[in-house]
Amino acid sequence: MGKIYRQPSELSSNYDFIVVGAGNAGAVVAARLAENPAFKVLVIEAGLSDNEEGSDVLRMPFLAGRASGTKFDWNYKTTAQEGLGSRVVEFPRGFVVGGCSNINNLVYIRGPKNDFDRLAEVSGDPGWSWSALDKYAKMNESHVQAWNGNDGEYDPTAHGHGPLKTSLVAEPSELDQRVKEASKQLKNEFPWKHDLNSGDCLGLGWIHTTVGDGQRSSSSTAFLNPALEARDNIDLLLSTHVTRLAPTEVGGVDFRVVETAQTANGISTKITAKKEVILCAGAIGTPQILQLSGIGPKAVLDRAGVAQLVDLPDVGQHLQDQPFIFYQWRANAPTLASHLRDPANLSSAMAEYAKSKTGFAAGAARYNTIAFLRLQEAEMTRLLEGARDPAAGPDSAHFLWMFVNTFVPNPGQSPPTEGDWISVSAVLQSPTSSGSVDIVSYSAFDHPAINPAFLSTAFDIGTMISAFKTIHKFFSAPAWTGFFGEPSDEVAALINDAAIEAYIRKYATTIRHPVSTARISRADEDAGVVGPDLKVKKVQGLRVVDGSVLPFASAGFPQAQIYILAERAAALIKETWA
Repeated sequence: MGKIYRQPSELSSNYDFIVVGAGNAGAVVAARLAENPAFKVLVIEAGLSDNEEGSDVLRMPFLAGRASGTKFDWNYKTTAQEGLGSRVVEFPRGFVVGGCSNINNLVYIRGPKNDFDRLAEVSGDPGWSWSALDKYAKMNESHVQAWNGNDGEYDPTAHGHGPLKTSLVAEPSELDQRVKEASKQLKNEFPWKHDLNSGDCLGLGWIHTTVGDGQRSSSSTAFLNPALEARDNIDLLLSTHVTRLAPTEVGGVDFRVVETAQTANGISTKITAKKEVILCAGAIGTPQILQLSGIGPKAVLDRAGVAQLVDLPDVGQHLQDQPFIFYQWRANAPTLASHLRDPANLSSAMAEYAKSKTGFAAGAARYNTIAFLRLQEAEMTRLLEGARDPAAGPDSAHFLWMFVNTFVPNPGQSPPTEGDWISVSAVLQSPTSSGSVDIVSYSAFDHPAINPAFLSTAFDIGTMISAFKTIHKFFSAPAWTGFFGEPSDEVAALINDAAIEAYIRKYATTIRHPVSTARISRADEDAGVVGPDLKVKKVQGLRVVDGSVLPFASAGFPQAQIYILAERAAALIKETWA
């Protein structure tokens, strides 16, 4: 068995690979590398074990997302966002083995073929295309039945045989059935798609979730923990920050030395990788560590008091994230709003789950259907004003909706105390705004300045306004007859573009999909941070494998894309050192 350590001083000094971060990507890369018994792998995780006290909040599907703001969260905040009325927004990231795969909202949707084909084009490597990555997607994930044996509507050929388990809704609600029927009635504008993981996801369909056997399936449960249990060539170090990466020689550019500490004033320990350091700390942690190591834009490093060792201006820049917001309507049919208001129903669900991992709490029952949609051509032309379409291609969405079978308040709103309600979340899927992640000091224990620059372009706010107005067109289908009551008071007041814009800027927040802070580019380009093989440019011994390398906001959900990215990255690393 692999060993789990809580003190750097207990470690062996003999590791071929050091994987920094045990999140979505890091757990996969480490587990796959450990399949070769000749490799000795160390994983360093700043956060907690996924078996820590209180970890039920990570595993129970009904509690998905509730770990935000707890000890399992880095508890980051953004800088004041001008596009959101100068609000500071909470920015959850997983501070736990499994990373965000253990605290996210479970959605597993790979996105359209366009998105991966654009990645291949931007990187100059056809190995990142949809068709080339198909085998990695299928070795990563497998479809399983929901807790009640329901297989759902899906395409078996789009799914594989991997350890990550995904499933569909156990018990579709009346809201879900009406969404599907309305889609079929308005099929030219809102087509129904059989399986949103098939590469064709422009339209509406069922949400696939990372749930199997009645509990969350994550990078730790599917990959890292099984590897630690089965192999003796992989170790995990917990509760330890990587404070910087250092050259093996003074003045050199071989960054295989990893410096760690457990507190801001604690003892510093150095560990050297024989083959590679693989940085998997995510779209916030990865640029922070690179900048602390003297790799990045000089102005940022100078302000933080860090000497620049390698000039890579794109490190921490081009941050893209996707803002979203909720709209609410009364329903003339039972929804979860009234069901959840009765404590007896919640107690019953929890008791059943504790006994058998079945029932309401064993699935993501609030949200089951989703829509990926594009702007109308004339509207897109007007908003872009001659600029390039930010979507990956003609089959990629500009915005999406998720249909939620209860009242979901935006930050600052209060839920009603009576009645049945549904909500629709609108997400800006292809933003043109971009920001930055910049260190503010030379300490790894000081959070960096996170500035997604939400809604800072006319295209972005215009697309969000259009997303709301398009909802009314969808709700005009005959399938909705008799279902709706009145909208919430605030939604009822959204009678013109100015009112809609004010509502969006007042309430929008992050859907937690940051990318692009160490983005991929062609090997011969000066721009970018990593080349097509994910090796950091201008240095040796260092790769990045996480969402930071994705060059644009995901047209699907980044969780799924990062899993696939990590599978191919592990194969590339194995091939390099075979």
